[in-house]
Amino acid sequence: MSKKTMLSSILWTLTAGGQVVAAWFLYNPTASSVRINWGWVIIFISGIFGWLPIFTFRSKGRIQGRSYIDTTALVDTGIYQFVRHPQYLAGVLINIGAPFITWHWLVILLGVLSAIMNYWNTFIEEEQNLEKFGDAYRDYQRRVPRLNFFLGLIRAISSKEERDG
Repeated sequence: MSKKTMLSSILWTLTAGGQVVAAWFLYNPTASSVRINWGWVIIFISGIFGWLPIFTFRSKGRIQGRSYIDTTALVDTGIYQFVRHPQYLAGVLINIGAPFITWHWLVILLGVLSAIMNYWNTFIEEEQNLEKFGDAYRDYQRRVPRLNFFLGLIRAISSKEERDG
């Protein structure tokens, strides 16, 4: 593991873990139920982006190793046809949802820092994927957005219409 990857992992663990712990202790059940419910909806959606890659990699990634991320094939189907880093997107969504639940400055601050770390980690992973998959990954980068699911959905629909056209 490179020093950059290790530093990134440590900083992400501190900010994301800190946000979860702070949200746990600072939860205010008497706050606005509408705001709290929106927070839970966002966190529920994050679960979808967090779990779908596991199933997609297991079915399409030709895994060699113990972890579902030990793929030997570039996966660009399923959730990966809409967003290149769905699990980092899940992390960002948690970083957004937790402050809705607590509305506390510490949870907001840690969420912002953790979201930055999630975004930074996508660049580190992109370097590793370029080494591993080369030009095929460059093409994938041109077609599929890094974290913007809605743009990826629009692109997928547009390209399907062009093919069916």
